[in-house]
Amino acid sequence: MVTKNLPLEHPANLLISQRDQIFEAFRRWGHLRAKLDPLGQYLLPEPIPELNFEGEDAEEARRYYCGSIGVEFMHLPDAAKREWIQERMEQPAPRQDQKQILERLIQADLFEQVIQSRYLGTKRFSLEGVTVLIPFLDEVLNHAAGFGAEKAVMGMSHRGRLNVMANTIGKSPADIFSKFEDANPRSILGGGDVKYHVGATGQFHTRSGGQISLHLVSNPSHLEAVDPVAMGRARAQQVRLGESGQAKVLPVLIHGDAAFAGQGIWAETMNLGTIPGFTVGGTIQIIVNNLIGFTADPDECYSSHYSSDIGKRLPIPIFHVNAEDADAAMRVASLAVEYRYTFHTDVIIDLIGYRRHGHSEVDDPTITQPLRYAKIKTHPALYELYARQIGADPSARVKELQVELAEAQKQAAQMKKSASLAILPGYWSNYIGGSHKSEYEVNTGLSSSTVKEISDSLTNYPRDFHIHPKIKKLLEQRREMGRGDRLFDYGMAEALAFGSLLLQGTPVRLTGQDSQRGTFNQRHSVLVDIENEQLYFSLANLSPSQARFEVYNSILSEAGVLGFEYGYSRDYPETLVLWEAQFGDFANGAQIIIDQFIASGEDKWGLLSGVVMLLPHGYEGQGPEHSSARLERYLQLAAHDNIQICQPSTAAQYFHLLRRQAMRKWRKPLIVFTPKSMLRNPDASSAVASFELPRFQNVLPETEVPQVYRLLLCTGKIGHELRIERAKRKDSTTGIVFLEQLYPWPEAELAAEVARHPEAREVVWVQEEPDNMGALSFVVPRLRRLFPDRKVLSIKRSAAASPATGSAKAHDLEQKTLISLALRDEGK
Repeated sequence: MVTKNLPLEHPANLLISQRDQIFEAFRRWGHLRAKLDPLGQYLLPEPIPELNFEGEDAEEARRYYCGSIGVEFMHLPDAAKREWIQERMEQPAPRQDQKQILERLIQADLFEQVIQSRYLGTKRFSLEGVTVLIPFLDEVLNHAAGFGAEKAVMGMSHRGRLNVMANTIGKSPADIFSKFEDANPRSILGGGDVKYHVGATGQFHTRSGGQISLHLVSNPSHLEAVDPVAMGRARAQQVRLGESGQAKVLPVLIHGDAAFAGQGIWAETMNLGTIPGFTVGGTIQIIVNNLIGFTADPDECYSSHYSSDIGKRLPIPIFHVNAEDADAAMRVASLAVEYRYTFHTDVIIDLIGYRRHGHSEVDDPTITQPLRYAKIKTHPALYELYARQIGADPSARVKELQVELAEAQKQAAQMKKSASLAILPGYWSNYIGGSHKSEYEVNTGLSSSTVKEISDSLTNYPRDFHIHPKIKKLLEQRREMGRGDRLFDYGMAEALAFGSLLLQGTPVRLTGQDSQRGTFNQRHSVLVDIENEQLYFSLANLSPSQARFEVYNSILSEAGVLGFEYGYSRDYPETLVLWEAQFGDFANGAQIIIDQFIASGEDKWGLLSGVVMLLPHGYEGQGPEHSSARLERYLQLAAHDNIQICQPSTAAQYFHLLRRQAMRKWRKPLIVFTPKSMLRNPDASSAVASFELPRFQNVLPETEVPQVYRLLLCTGKIGHELRIERAKRKDSTTGIVFLEQLYPWPEAELAAEVARHPEAREVVWVQEEPDNMGALSFVVPRLRRLFPDRKVLSIKRSAAASPATGSAKAHDLEQKTLISLALRDEGK
């Protein structure tokens, strides 16, 4: 900055440039001299040569940037954002409602103290040391209401969760205390979850007289696993509300310091911030920073200066606040919300305090941090410090609250725990969970005329669209499929399923790595103009009255994206939500989401989901990492009809399966093992007549061999290879039955099919996977129980540590041996 119309060397310009130099240094480095650690042990002000200035300007800059707030914002490439922050930081702090802040601090601290005294030695993961979080959340929600917020979707791990449930969400203390009493354990034998993992809903009453609906998302002990789930839920709720959705629904995520720095799923989720199809218009990211991770000191938890430094990979500001300066925390809360609504990006707030007790109140932290906990032992509660600061006497209010909480504890001892784990939102009224019943089945077939009509629409594109020659040929072939002149492959069967659902009013959302085209060049849901790269979505242009179609290429993430889609499915059950792995075994990277949410969410929390996982699977000589989608892992997770596990062996079966998932009112996650080499194989392709069949068949019967002496049961690609080899051998005695649905176990259908072949004394399970993998350990015991009068055998690869060989030639040798063993002439 220079003063116009004056020479550069004029004293006025020299003075201004010196002031600018000072302020520029403090804007960039001042946070390193800020007084952030309440105990003065870890984050001590560092000597920064760039800040060695004296004088009034330096003192003024220190007041703004080296007090209880340290702000990192000079890494933002957008000058407008930097100027916005510095303009607000470089002015006197606004006055706060200190009486209300004190009230909320008393409520937060007393809640923890009562539990500590009445349920000594019980895990609760206390908020003490950062109880400023409660009035901080008040300030966030009050300011968000001023920008039009009507809902807040909140995700957090267990530290301080019960306090937030009581003092922010509005759950009664008696209800929370009843979980400590555990008065009726028989009501949820084998199910439910611990009190500091379950979700909660409530209403926050703003100071302007309005309300914000709050939803605290259920979360397992995997600390940051809830992040993408909460983001996906927020996105779904925003989409429901249309253009104003991002203003009306505010996502708030609350992290621990060690988890924020250490958990990879958080890095994946943060990267979704501005990605098309995933953005939520900015999230308020709060770190409840105890400067400790279980027993680990900060230098054992992260390599950087702050636990929040991973946030600087994105152009978002980071506010560090001394959690014992409640007024400063309130100021940052309002700044963060205003920034989010102005620039529609995330904001990170690092509330730096301490942890009064051990990690779980059962631990003794003096063993690992004796000096720190000697300080904490004599350190007053925050409400006491704040009361002294503002000259208030809190004793009367403390006694009053103690009486109220003691009465709540008495009520809790008389309460019976309800077997109902969750009350679902109204948009779940048309859907049910629980055990499967035959009455839930629906007809999914289409007439041949409807197939032709939809196929014609799917293969259209604008006249002025410059289509790739290969895609033009593909669309011509697909048009022939719809007219019955060519067999349907999987890609066209999927498009027909999606198109028919969209025309029926069912939205479809598909995401995954390269899912627009498809890993195996099979989908082509988005056409690219070869002259200008404009995109055309044929599935979004079927009819003016159709439902919404979305397909997105995701970031290179499994856990973050699958968690997001699970969350989306939780708040948009009317949508067919699909996540596709590039190869099936890549879902390994999302195992926490699969285990903790998809497989067990209904059992633990009473929460339903219809999310679909598409996992390419099949042994084709591509090596250990591109063969198996780990079928065995999903079967291990299957119980109480919690998930569906299917491997459709024909294009029409895949079509019916997708439609069934969307059309049934029975809502369960669906894991589909999809083909690779069989995507266009004639043996797996389907005629138009197959789409007219009423529904998906859990068991595909033997139809070619009239008299079966030996019955092979299998699922997926190996069945087609067996059929092809059987035809070559002119084998007329071996039957081949496809088990299309492995779970829920189709016992009645399978028993009926086997009963059709009374001469088959051997029932043989055949799989490509090694003996210790695949469906063998799940299927064979069930077959032996179901067919005690028949000999049950199995054909498979030898047990192995790795799913498949890395040699294509070795694979071919193994596959030929396996097929030969399955089709031996014994048993006639």
